[in-house]
Amino acid sequence: MANHKSALKRARQSVTRRARNSITKTKVKNTIKKALATVGGPAEESAVALRKAMSMLHKAASRGTLHPRNAARRVSRLAQRMHKGQSRTSEDS
Repeated sequence: MANHKSALKRARQSVTRRARNSITKTKVKNTIKKALATVGGPAEESAVALRKAMSMLHKAASRGTLHPRNAARRVSRLAQRMHKGQSRTSEDS
């Protein structure tokens, strides 16, 4: 357990930040799941979901919850999956 005044403050801050980071990570995961659920559906709906998920990832990176490269990689992979799914549905038509 922390004994110094600065260490006690640091412990309090880490609890607060951990709670904030977990909330942000949960929101990111949920928006990604919703975006992936729209694959194969209407193109406009999936484009909106993709934009929202990308926005959440970039916000998490700017807040320091995710590393910027991690967010960029997730955005790239999500966009690839979304575009691949859209091209498959357009070929089926």
